[in-house]
Parts: sequence; structure tokens; C-alpha cells
Amino acid sequence: MRRILILGSTGSIGTQALDVIRANAGRFEVVGLAAGSKHAAVQAQAAEFGVEHVALGALEAEQLVRDVEADVVLNGITGSVGLGPTLAALECGRTLALANKESLIVGGDLVTAIAAPGQIVPVDSEHSAIAQALRTGDHFEVRRLVLTASGGPFRGRSYESLAAVTPAEALAHPTWDMGRVVTTNSATLVNKGLEVIEAHLLFDVAYGDIDVVVHPQSIVHSMVEFNDGSTIAQASPPDMRLPISLGLDWPHRVSGVGHPLDWTTASAWTFEPLDEVAFPAVRLAKSVGRARRTFPAVFNAANEQAVDAFHDGKLPFTGIVETVQRVVDDHEAPAELTRDSLAEAERWAREHADAAIAAFATR
Repeated sequence: MRRILILGSTGSIGTQALDVIRANAGRFEVVGLAAGSKHAAVQAQAAEFGVEHVALGALEAEQLVRDVEADVVLNGITGSVGLGPTLAALECGRTLALANKESLIVGGDLVTAIAAPGQIVPVDSEHSAIAQALRTGDHFEVRRLVLTASGGPFRGRSYESLAAVTPAEALAHPTWDMGRVVTTNSATLVNKGLEVIEAHLLFDVAYGDIDVVVHPQSIVHSMVEFNDGSTIAQASPPDMRLPISLGLDWPHRVSGVGHPLDWTTASAWTFEPLDEVAFPAVRLAKSVGRARRTFPAVFNAANEQAVDAFHDGKLPFTGIVETVQRVVDDHEAPAELTRDSLAEAERWAREHADAAIAAFATR
């Protein structure tokens, strides 16, 4: 029986993880839960699963990781505040089922330097798909990684037409049911840019060998192209319970967590090139990833500020990535990457993003 510690237990990833565990009670034991601020909800979860150890907030979650005996830590926290728990899980030798992509992207070399081979198991559907496909070949045989993107609610729109997009429209994702920040990031494709950085860090593949293709059906979750010309794709209906279950018990599969595709029904899968004019976030993310050090942290923090400003009516939709670009362009990274330098870079990025956002009102 695998002992599971769930961080972000009341969010989308956490509640779906508990669904998987609820259906496989003899396979998993929940030994700890951490949530952001939903005290009543996490207490109800603890009562249902007989959990004694509960934490609120990222700092308590980090301490919980260090104090509780667990085989797997599922980090489903949203945002860069998940870095501390990610580092704690790796330092304590736990398997890290990582849904909190921001902690890897922001932490960069701090995270990869302490992670043992195979210690991080990706929970994002795209990276889980790649991890599954990579089991069919050796690393030196990989030619490129292909991340699929649904294209979000604005696929096919011109850059100019996106200026009038409303928050309600941005949250109307055609495939996935996610939180406000992730859903907005999917609409701008910032989320796909972050996933490119994540793929580089997880799989040690050069940015020039990581591509993004638009696949509106969200059935093929990503692909690995090998140097013999073959491409291995992972396909399944869009349901996060499948990659979550793999994260909980990698590399073993958990029966009954999802429904297979119906091969008796006619269907079509389409693939389109990414429109980098309308959606420049992926190109910007690659440049940020290549720059390393604190640049990814600045990219992420500026985006979080801009997303909030968009939903508060202070910024147009296209202003989100424009703001991030301005802040990244002005950033001067310190020579050394530390938790302190990351914290300072994020503080600086949020301050400069707020100034850039205020400037939009004077245009």
C-alpha cells in the first residue's frame, strides 16, 4: 500500500486524486492533506479518509512534507508558492508526483540539482504522456518532443480580435475544467509555454527539439518522435484522473480510473501549427527558458499579476502577454540562483508588472 500526501487537496487535482484513492482503497493510504485556505473542506476530507495530519498554506505544507512519512507527495498547489514543498519532498527522498509545474519552472536548477533520476513523476497530462511514450525507447534515440495544445477558446482568432475578449470568454475552455489562473493561461497559451519549459527540465531535451502543435480534440496528449522516424503518441479521453493515478503509483497503471476511447465510433483527430503571431507566449517562454536563472520566475510572477489585472478589468486580454514581455525585457538576473534571489526576483517582477499594468490605463 502506497502512503500518499496530497498538497492542494481541495483543488481540482487534489479532489480528483481523492477520487482515484476512494476507488482503490486497498491500494493507497492518505497520510496527510494540505489546502490553501478551505479549512472546513480539508477537515471534511481528513474525516472521510481518517487523516490525522492536516496543514493550511504553503509553509505548513512544506513542514508537513518533512514531518509525515509518505511514499508519494502529490503537489497540486497552484503557483510558485509550491516551490518549498517541492524541494522538501525531494530532499526527504519522497517520490514527487508533480502537478505544480510552477515550482519546477521557477526553481529550475535548484530543483533538478537535488532530484534523483525518476524521483519526479509528472502529473500534467502532456508530460505524463511523454513519460509514458519515452518508456518505448532510450533517451539518445529521441529526436523531438511534441506537446499538444487544445488551442483554447480562441483558436483561429487573429491577434487584433483578441483585444476585446472578456474574462467570461477566457474562462470558457472547450475541453478542460480548471481553476481561473490555469484556464486563463490556457487561453493565452502561457500555460503551454510553461509546459515547454517543464518538458525541457523534466526530460533534458533541448528547446529547439520541443514543438507545440494544436490538437483541438485533446485526445492525443503529447508525442515523442524518435530518430528512426517513428512517433509514439499517448491517446485517451481528456480526464486528469489517468495521469494523476500514474503519478500516485508510477510506473504501474491503476484499473478503472478512466474510460477508453470508443474505436467503434467514427471520429477525426486534427493537428494544426501554432499561430505564434496571435499567441506569442510559447515563443517568449522558450527564450525565457534558455535564459535560465531567475527569468522563468519573472515570467511566471508577471503573468500571475497580469491575469489578476485582466479579471479585475484593468488590462485587456492581449495585455497579459504584453505585460509579461515588458517585465522580462527589463529584468537583469543575478549571478546566482538561490531561494532568496528567486523571492527577490518575483517581488521585483510583481512590482514592475503592476507598473506596466497601470501604464495601460494611460494609453
